[in-house]
Amino acid sequence: MVVRADDGTPRVLRNAPFLDDGTPMPTRYWLVGPDDVLRVSRLESAGGVRRAEAAVDPDELADAHRRYAVERDAAIPDGYAGHRPSAGVGGTRRGVKCLHAHYAWHLAGGNDPVGRWVDENLDSEAAT
Repeated sequence: MVVRADDGTPRVLRNAPFLDDGTPMPTRYWLVGPDDVLRVSRLESAGGVRRAEAAVDPDELADAHRRYAVERDAAIPDGYAGHRPSAGVGGTRRGVKCLHAHYAWHLAGGNDPVGRWVDENLDSEAAT
């Protein structure tokens, strides 16, 4: 658990790069706080993915995907020869796939332009 609410409730967990059975896990940060998940889901259902992708500079987003992958890959042991997780935030190489993944990384301290956009727009989900 890397982020907790003031009352101790888990908000964000950090995944290992592999599941217990060796399956690659591209999503390093996972949003688990019930209130966070609900609010981000509402923002997504109101067209948030499309809006975030239009609002964020594509070069800044591409750089975020690259940095996310570098951070995740740094947790892979040297010499590991098996199948590796790939891509960036939420397992995608470009664009926005999942606001939850971007927001989770943002809350965990990642410099994520989409996560910042989510944070700035969470209170507007009902207004759109």
